[in-house]
Amino acid sequence: MTITVTPDVFKLAQVFTISRGSRTEARVLTVRITRDGATGWGECVPYARYDETLDSVTAEIEGLPAGITRAELQDALSPGAARNAVDCALWDLEAKQAGKRVWELAGLPVPKPEITAYTLSLDTPEKMQEQAAKNAFRPLLKIKLGTPDDMVRLEAVRAGAPKSRIIIDANEGWSAEVYADLAPHLLRLGVGLVEQPLPAGDDDALTGMERPVPVCADEACHDRASLPALKGKYDIVNIKLDKTGGLTEAIALRKAAEAEGYGVMVGCMVGSSLAMAPATLIAQGVAYTDLDGPLLLAEDREHALHFDEAGVHPPNAALWG
Repeated sequence: MTITVTPDVFKLAQVFTISRGSRTEARVLTVRITRDGATGWGECVPYARYDETLDSVTAEIEGLPAGITRAELQDALSPGAARNAVDCALWDLEAKQAGKRVWELAGLPVPKPEITAYTLSLDTPEKMQEQAAKNAFRPLLKIKLGTPDDMVRLEAVRAGAPKSRIIIDANEGWSAEVYADLAPHLLRLGVGLVEQPLPAGDDDALTGMERPVPVCADEACHDRASLPALKGKYDIVNIKLDKTGGLTEAIALRKAAEAEGYGVMVGCMVGSSLAMAPATLIAQGVAYTDLDGPLLLAEDREHALHFDEAGVHPPNAALWG
């Protein structure tokens, strides 16, 4: 068995801005695993927030022993981008060699389209209202916020897209005081969820705080080991394969989170259809799906995921799984 890692760059359709900065391209790593004439592949997005770089993640993958199995991989690498790409490539390889789809091998239901959020990046209120109006036909919009002056932005987006459902992602950008000030206005403006309002390492203020709309753990939730620390602070967990370290742990995390009473959101980093494909299997029937990465790109993989009024469709076998 051979494992190869290559960097790929996908230009974005427009500048994408969150509270931590802006980008004009998505830099990803593509992993290919070949065994007995078949090749499976997967994609990950190294994320600086988690101390990951293209080089560090590449080194992790290249350091794996030849012939590693999916079960062995779970202990060989920690949750994160490196394990994600290898895990998903191994799933794809297993499916190709078995002549079955991944959901069959994993015992998951046959996937169907799921409505996905479409993300509006952080900008001036005027430009965010323009973005909202341009995308007002979409049923679910996700707004990137995370500044002390977000109320006017939220009002602007609601004015631009009066009928769309709205969810908010603060990307750890608020203080407890800012969140408490905004919280009473969220229901009035039709907000359905607030994602990671406080920094993951400084979120104890959420304990016992009134939450008029559900609060979702993103940076605070990586894998099953994260769940005990979320008690009393969060209502929903955001499952991203680049955080869980692949589909294998994502399946287990969803089951464990639901057993503990959490709602589930399935999200993504900004990557190609190859990165989103495995996540569509986890997203079946969850409270919120946020797999719009390919919609933010100016270019994508061949056999890209299909998006229409029904949402994001599961991958065809030519792409993955």
